[in-house]
Amino acid sequence: MKTETPYPATAPQTPWLGALALLAALAVSVQQAPGANTGYASPLSGLAEPREGVAMHEGSWDRKHQNDDALHVKAGETVTLFSHAGAGCIHRFWVTIAPREDAAILSQAILRMYWDGDEYPSVECPIGAFFGVGFGEQKDYISMPLDETSGGYNCYWPMPFHRSARWTLTNGAAKPIDSFYYNIDYTALDSVPQDTRCFHAQFRRENPTAPGRNYTILDTIGEGHYVGTALFMAGRGGLYFLEGNEMVYVDGAATPSIEGTGTEDYFCSGWYFDRGTYSAPYHGVIIKDEKRSRISAYRWHIEDAIPFRKSIRFTIEHGTGNAVTADYSSVAYYYLAGPSPAPNPLPKDLMPSNLAPVATLNIPGAIEAEGLVSTARATAGGFWAQDMGPWEYGEGWSGKGALFWYVDNAGPELMLQVPVSARGVYDVVARVATGPSFGVVQFGLGGNPLGGPVDLYAAVMAPKDVALGRTALVAGNNPIAVKIISKNPSALGYNVGIDAFILR
Repeated sequence: MKTETPYPATAPQTPWLGALALLAALAVSVQQAPGANTGYASPLSGLAEPREGVAMHEGSWDRKHQNDDALHVKAGETVTLFSHAGAGCIHRFWVTIAPREDAAILSQAILRMYWDGDEYPSVECPIGAFFGVGFGEQKDYISMPLDETSGGYNCYWPMPFHRSARWTLTNGAAKPIDSFYYNIDYTALDSVPQDTRCFHAQFRRENPTAPGRNYTILDTIGEGHYVGTALFMAGRGGLYFLEGNEMVYVDGAATPSIEGTGTEDYFCSGWYFDRGTYSAPYHGVIIKDEKRSRISAYRWHIEDAIPFRKSIRFTIEHGTGNAVTADYSSVAYYYLAGPSPAPNPLPKDLMPSNLAPVATLNIPGAIEAEGLVSTARATAGGFWAQDMGPWEYGEGWSGKGALFWYVDNAGPELMLQVPVSARGVYDVVARVATGPSFGVVQFGLGGNPLGGPVDLYAAVMAPKDVALGRTALVAGNNPIAVKIISKNPSALGYNVGIDAFILR
């Protein structure tokens, strides 16, 4: 038997539809298939070429031939699904499970894969999440390397190994898995090239996400390439967590090697997935549940694998500046050379959550700044009423809205007509927005300052009450001015946000 791997180095030759870019990364040298460099090449071009190795199969079929073709896994029990000594490559993994669509089973049954006698598993993941769908749900979809169709779960990620392979399934649920049906199709080989990398899948979760800190999808060391993300996001009302950008740090970089423009943008879509769910070969959104603020999406880096030589840290914001509290979980798919490092520990709680909704703040008698936009005037920049909805930057925006004014420099002035029902002397409080891109302002009335300069800078956006002092106001509109006088050295801009004025 020849020692060459049976999988080719170029996309037109591959018999595995999920491997177009991954196999090129394996740098295997084999003879090209007919038509590979012509205008009629296709992913099927190499199907007529000879295959090396021995076709092998493992599965749950009844060895007694009594049609009991499933494993029955007790609560807390660990079973071995696959064990092979020698080199080879797994091409297909199929599963179906009873009880069907059971969130406890799909969330708490843990699949582990060990390659080449490694101490640590290269795959450690809840069985449902491994197949690309979150929240312990089963949703039909079709993509290149993974799919769920009519009760079946399918994986076509190529999984080569040098010396051995071993898979286990641990039922971490408090109930039995009545039936676990599975098939594994693979090729036994004399050897695979020394530099061939092994398949990995790492599950992570943060519930809740940390304010001001990116959610980490993968943080690992070694040499490899990143090939896919399944991300499951649950918020507290609305989908504003989708404002978060992905930030990828390669080989210890202090600043992002890759930074995106938004979460739905990373998943190759737009506008908060406003056209609903879909599945495509390399990307899709499988669950969009606006009532429960849940998104399950996938992105396969098959055409754009991310290579790394020493390490990779793949992160994503949960909302702009990580200001939205949410429940994030994910599976990172990647290939890694050498022994598997210790994986990130699985979280203790694997069951889907229901976060408490965002609280609504109503301040009696507050004059909402967003309601002043129609009479406002500015010497520069643009201003508008912003629907804060369930934005959580500290939670508590009066009336769920605010006025935002964006400018580029110090000096401009914004005039707001603040209505007062009765003439009198009032203690005036401005409820302002603070955040990383806000300036230093001075409030005034009739040419006289109200209070002192107010620095609106903060590391994370949040509302803040600022006392402007005691002053006489007339019945009707009172022209309160807001002038930008400077900015904090740490601030990214001169912007202004006002939630409300409170008169006492």
